[in-house]
Amino acid sequence: MTPSPRPTVEVPALQGDPAPPTAPADRPSPGGGARSRAGRWLRGRAGDPAWVHPALLALLAATAVLYLWGLGASGWANAFYSAAAQAGSENWTAFFFGSSDAANSITVDKTPASLWVMALSARLFGVSSWSILVPQALMGVAAVGLLFATVRRWYGPAAGLIAGAAMALTPVAVLMFRFNNPDALLVLLMVAGAYAIVRAVESGATRWLVWAGVFVGAGFLTKMLQALLVVPAFALVYLVAGPPGLGRRIGQLLAAGAALVASAGWYIAVVELVPASMRPYIGGSQNNSLLELTLGYNGLGRLNGEEVGSVGGGAGGGWGETGLLRMFDSAQGGQIAWLLPAALVLLAAGLVVTARSARTDRTRAGFLLWGGWLLTTAAVFSFMAGIFHAYYTVALAPAVGALVGMGAVTMWRLRRTVPAALVLAGATALTAWWSFTLLGRSADFLPWLRWAVLAGGLLAGGLLAAAALPAFRRLPLRAATAAAGLALAVVLAGPAAYAVETAATPHSGSIPSAGPAGAGGFGGPGGRGGTGGMRGQRPGGMPPGAVRQGTAPGVPGAMPGGRRAGGMGGAGGLINGSTAGAEMVALLQDGADAYTWVAAAVGSQNASGYQLATGRPVMAVGGFNGSDPSPTLARFQQYVAAGEIHYFIGGGGGMGMRSNGGSDASSQIAEWVAATFPASTVGGVTVYDLTASSGASSAPAT
Repeated sequence: MTPSPRPTVEVPALQGDPAPPTAPADRPSPGGGARSRAGRWLRGRAGDPAWVHPALLALLAATAVLYLWGLGASGWANAFYSAAAQAGSENWTAFFFGSSDAANSITVDKTPASLWVMALSARLFGVSSWSILVPQALMGVAAVGLLFATVRRWYGPAAGLIAGAAMALTPVAVLMFRFNNPDALLVLLMVAGAYAIVRAVESGATRWLVWAGVFVGAGFLTKMLQALLVVPAFALVYLVAGPPGLGRRIGQLLAAGAALVASAGWYIAVVELVPASMRPYIGGSQNNSLLELTLGYNGLGRLNGEEVGSVGGGAGGGWGETGLLRMFDSAQGGQIAWLLPAALVLLAAGLVVTARSARTDRTRAGFLLWGGWLLTTAAVFSFMAGIFHAYYTVALAPAVGALVGMGAVTMWRLRRTVPAALVLAGATALTAWWSFTLLGRSADFLPWLRWAVLAGGLLAGGLLAAAALPAFRRLPLRAATAAAGLALAVVLAGPAAYAVETAATPHSGSIPSAGPAGAGGFGGPGGRGGTGGMRGQRPGGMPPGAVRQGTAPGVPGAMPGGRRAGGMGGAGGLINGSTAGAEMVALLQDGADAYTWVAAAVGSQNASGYQLATGRPVMAVGGFNGSDPSPTLARFQQYVAAGEIHYFIGGGGGMGMRSNGGSDASSQIAEWVAATFPASTVGGVTVYDLTASSGASSAPAT
């Protein structure tokens, strides 16, 4: 296949920064194979300036340090996923289905690809904070390296390095690549999909489109429908810029779609076809169906807010105000939006300068690819009415980094023209002002930095604008490069400070946020519909719309309006994993071999801490929210009658959550246990012995 033509936009090459090659420069030499390709990627391309290879290695090494340093301080991070990884490391059925416990009572409420990575690591190296979190950090380093490789193909190594650095220093990226939510693997797979699309546009080869479909399909197995947000951009860029004729391009895209469906759909098919009696209950669903989970709770429900069984309840149920500026508000701004204004400006400028280019122009194709990714994903995040957390925005980090890197280099090559110089100057000054604003939201954090960024940004912007004036056009390249270096340092200073602060702070629970306290999470000061920052190991955090209730007599937890859902408290709750004291661990481990589950507790986070502390299965009654019908009261009574569960752990915190429908099986179980079995207090936690004689006191001991 004949390579696509060079971009028609006249972008003079930088000194020491050659324009992108017409054809791929990493074609393996005869007999080289994969080792040769990997070696060339690390050494750089022939003809690269001497600084490229050391700069890339420095970027990757610094990223590794940022993502790995002090990682163990976060403990189990999100104990919900750590417990599932521990279960998968011990039982292959739990591994395949993503069960919360090794006895396979219920799964997590996501497809399990990210759990597979953690469980394999735990199986190889033992269950520990490091074995669970290190794979996430390594995925982050790989994503930064792959983003560099993707951007540099069409825009040169300088653009790739800027893109990689911008992504690596995005605060929410630092957070999620040091955490064990599924987002780390999701981002890596989406960047891999973008790389495959770039190779497809270069070559017109169907195999690269198929690979893109496979990567997105694997992303679906990581975090379901969120992975599909990049599909419109991927399809658009190949439909516009792919080398073959229109009919063949459409056929190739259909093949890529088939690869996506096959790589994601096989798992849904297997789970749906396996009899319910032979697998765990599908957490997050009301009918024990992975398809329902995909299309409902984790699908359309995220868009319209009608997520049956979720907390918050109904559309607009407390997940922050939706709207065009949602990515810039105090909940999300400090997480992702530092370079977002610059990315939008450079995207618009890039599309303008390539407006009259040939159909297959790669410069424009890159702006379509990353711009489409950014705009589509940001639009969905901005207007979705269902469950939304600030850390979701890590999916924007690769697109923001890519647009900043390739946009800045494209404008730099045109810097002697007034429009390009003004774009560079305007983007720099705008970013400095916006960083000044974001830093002001956490005014006690490095108060001098915001003024230094503002002053440096205005100075750098002025110097870049002056470069287009006739009187300054003969300035040495070193002077212009110094101005560009100052601009780059200024725009990265704010996110870099937040990134270091994020890496230095332990994070745990279900809803972490990046940056200093009060700078993110659910709103922070002045947030639009937020309830204050929620980060680190701050206990007792609750989502917006959550309601604390007193407990009904003998019932671990109570819902508003009289609806009760037992045991959301204890030492944990909905947000944070429970903490098991030595006395409780000894109690649960005593005679543990005689039971399938050493204990049961309402809510996955409540169960997770006890499971991780004992290494024994703990049943998560009702799944994550306590609102799944697993198990039913009748089924739970059967387990108890058969002697399969030793203890029921009640809630000591009395935390009830406003729920959008869902099952009340967990409250029925909690009521029955409290009315039937004797209670005792162990380490401040109410415990019911399910093997004791029935008819004992229904009130917890004090």
